[in-house]
Amino acid sequence: MTKMKTRKALQGRFRVTATGKLKRTRPGRRHILTKKSANRKRSLAKARYVDDGQVKMYRDMICA
Repeated sequence: MTKMKTRKALQGRFRVTATGKLKRTRPGRRHILTKKSANRKRSLAKARYVDDGQVKMYRDMICA
């Protein structure tokens, strides 16, 4: 059986933590920032974890 290939688009979007969780950034902070409040922009800057229901799918895609 051949090796699984890594999905390169997803590899840059997720980081695997020491405990095995997948860490991600939130979308919506690249452009059109003038109409967003400072509080909203601050909350978008914080990293989040991938939901438990999707971890297996993304882990298989990035071969982690």
